Amino acid sequence: MFEFIDYNRYLYKCLFLIFAGFTLRYVLIICGQRWANTYHHLGSYLLLPIISLVISTIIKDDIALSLGMIGALSIVRFRNPVKSPFELVMFFALVTLGVTAGVSIGLCQNLFFMIVFVLLGIKILDAFLKKYLNLSLFQYSFGDGNISYSLEIEASKDLKILSEHKGLISSFNDKKNNAYNYRLVFKNRNELIQFKNELSNIENINNIRSDLQS
Repeated sequence: MFEFIDYNRYLYKCLFLIFAGFTLRYVLIICGQRWANTYHHLGSYLLLPIISLVISTIIKDDIALSLGMIGALSIVRFRNPVKSPFELVMFFALVTLGVTAGVSIGLCQNLFFMIVFVLLGIKILDAFLKKYLNLSLFQYSFGDGNISYSLEIEASKDLKILSEHKGLISSFNDKKNNAYNYRLVFKNRNELIQFKNELSNIENINNIRSDLQS
């Protein structure tokens, strides 16, 4: 069956899928999803769509091979835990891009641009709401594996600027020692540094510990 494959068009599909995988990973990093900024995710985002294309091309006209491939995929699967549903969605999107490219490269391109539009749209809309309406489209979360900019603050009294901060994820009051502890998270390094500078003029703050991991 391989003699009927248009290898020039097949090569174009592979190159487009490499471009699509690399672009999606870069868009995720721009949107603050720093879990994607690793060698493992780079390799996965480049290879997974191409592998899906090859599999769909080979088995589409062979029922016996299709059943065998299903059995193989049930054994060779992702054994590492997926950190979030969104990460799983992105893997599914990469597989879908590869399978769709085997059917229609035009449909594959439309799907790719739609995914990019949604990812960047969420980022832009959140920035717009925050700037003009002082609202946030989503909440902070450590569970997504993408936030590590945090402040740990110890004060001698309860401070509203800390207790009512939207990035507050935990607080503790040690009544015996009259100590108030707060932990806040931020979307990026600049927000953390700016807020830390604001705290420098506030009394009753004993200690500040910042986490500026990239």
